[in-house]
Amino acid sequence: MTSEPSRPDVAVDRATLKQQIREQAHENRRQQEDKDGISSVIMQRFMELPEYQAARTVMFYIDVRAEVRTRNDLERALAGGKKIVVPYCVDGELELFHLEAMDELEIGMYRILEPRAELREVAEKQVDVTQLDLIMVPGVAFDRRGGRTGHGKGYYDKLLEHARPETPLVAVAFDCQMFDEIPMESHDIFMDKVVTQSATYEGLGRGPAAGAAR
Repeated sequence: MTSEPSRPDVAVDRATLKQQIREQAHENRRQQEDKDGISSVIMQRFMELPEYQAARTVMFYIDVRAEVRTRNDLERALAGGKKIVVPYCVDGELELFHLEAMDELEIGMYRILEPRAELREVAEKQVDVTQLDLIMVPGVAFDRRGGRTGHGKGYYDKLLEHARPETPLVAVAFDCQMFDEIPMESHDIFMDKVVTQSATYEGLGRGPAAGAAR
């Protein structure tokens, strides 16, 4: 019988597997056809969730590259009477911005749509993560337990660890981004739900079951 690998080997194996999953998910997502149409279905499902209906302050991410398209539905969300918040990156940290109109966004340095620089210093536009009632989370790959992996830089992990425990974390993804199991480390955070075009998966969230699943 093969003995269990030592802890360093386990860590290496997990890291290798996670990177393989990322690469496969990137390719799957790149090949996804009709991203706009399927994204509309996913966003409709997200906005029909009870968590969305009940929330007053909702964080949307702004899509880049092959992610589920969110910007097409931002205007609808803005017109719906909720306080809409979007993240942007400063020195490796995510900051939060109260978005009231699409013309408050501009194309940034890396061709990413982000809040206009002159508005970021306005106190009324700055939002703390503890003020959020619902957080939409992007990612590269997910599993049915709500396991998630991003690009490996930890931006969202650092943000989400400061969110209120009762604030739902809901990921949106294409079906092709779903995998049997994402290797999760102690600092990784399970989603409460993952919404795709064909299903809504109930994740483990941040409760005791999530700790036992790592």
